[in-house]
Amino acid sequence: MFGIVLSALNAVFAFVLRSVIVKFATFFALFFITTEFVGVLVSAGILPKANALGSALGGIPASVWYFLELFNVSTGIPLILSAYATRFIIRRIPVIG
Repeated sequence: MFGIVLSALNAVFAFVLRSVIVKFATFFALFFITTEFVGVLVSAGILPKANALGSALGGIPASVWYFLELFNVSTGIPLILSAYATRFIIRRIPVIG
């Protein structure tokens, strides 16, 4: 009886150790490298800073801002730009790209 329980626990432990922990460590390392690499690119001046986007949108008239706020473009543009930057960086990682 205890041999069956011990075998089941051993199988569960092997599954957790092989798949869950190894995948978590791998993806955490990739996430950490990606986020830190973006910070390095921004500080080096390769990628634009977030305030540059605000100054670019500062010249839009109020009549156009009504529709932009209606569609929540002020939130969507930074999301799209960060997604493009992340996609660019992830494609440069040799393991994934």
